[in-house]
Amino acid sequence: MDTQALSTAGQAAALFDFPGPVTAMEPYGEGHINDTYRLGVRAGEGETRRFILQRLNTQVFKDPKGLMDNVTAVTRYLEKAMGGEGAPHGGQAEILRVIPTKAGENHLTLPNGEVWRAYNFIEGGVSFQTADDPRLIAASAHAFGRFARLLDGFPAESLHETIPKFHDTRSRLADFEKALAADCHGRAAACRPEIEFVQAHAQDCAMLMNLLEAGELPARVTHNDTKLNNVLINPETMHGVCVIDLDTVMPGLIHNDFGDAIRTCASTAAEDEQDLNKVRFDFEKYRLYAESYLAEVGGILRPKEREMLPWGARLMTLECGMRFLTDHLQGDVYFKIHRPGHNLDRARTQFRLVTGMVDAWAELCRL
Repeated sequence: MDTQALSTAGQAAALFDFPGPVTAMEPYGEGHINDTYRLGVRAGEGETRRFILQRLNTQVFKDPKGLMDNVTAVTRYLEKAMGGEGAPHGGQAEILRVIPTKAGENHLTLPNGEVWRAYNFIEGGVSFQTADDPRLIAASAHAFGRFARLLDGFPAESLHETIPKFHDTRSRLADFEKALAADCHGRAAACRPEIEFVQAHAQDCAMLMNLLEAGELPARVTHNDTKLNNVLINPETMHGVCVIDLDTVMPGLIHNDFGDAIRTCASTAAEDEQDLNKVRFDFEKYRLYAESYLAEVGGILRPKEREMLPWGARLMTLECGMRFLTDHLQGDVYFKIHRPGHNLDRARTQFRLVTGMVDAWAELCRL
């Protein structure tokens, strides 16, 4: 463990309004962006409670106040909405709760400029990386569908757009084209097939955003990062316990949330699988997710929203692949990597999934 990082985390932890002194701290999770620690706090005689402490990556999240204001507003709204509905499936349901600083703020900025925040630790939930069990797919779909439904009455326009054009696929295409033109690390020659794949699908990128701007699709409160591992699932009941990682909660299209979930849940391999022979789009997983998601959220959707859901899956997978490829061309400045070419491997899996969706397109639209 990095001693200096641990020391800084300890300084930050001391400034949050926990119910007692911090007695344990360890790195936690597998996130690509922020640095996360799990804390043990002595809350009373013989009682230890656990919390999450995170250092925000301010290179990615340049408006930490706006981000934390979004998270605070949404979690408070969810807490009230869930209080009136109870836990789904007769099981456990939790939400993230922002732990204030001792000064009453929803985040902390240290003198060195680092930004920290703290949450309750969600007990009884596990983060799964791959959808090896169909019950995980259903649990994730129900959790994210319920998240969207409970927030149907929240005024999306009141939220900050903390990462401008985050899921504007046209903008992501423009970023890719700039990175390709610059080729500042000389990597383009080694990934020509991936570059050509993006160029072949460039005409699709404006599809959903054009409909949003024309008023045919509504902006909603969206999570914008609905990977399987952003739902904590009870491994005994296989029910969703809590939707986590709310950093990208913003106004957006529900298709983004549906699509980002499909690209992870309907894949037969990990996001960074190097053997593409293991990667394919699984239509039955798509069917299971879509049916479970619509069971929760279908009642709030407009007909055009429902009709365009397959495009959400296709474009979010393409967009994510473009983002990985763009980061590879730029020298891996956004996503954490653990080996050379890691982002290129990630891009290749996404493009393989897009190909599978295109091959099954008639069935996706029929369903």
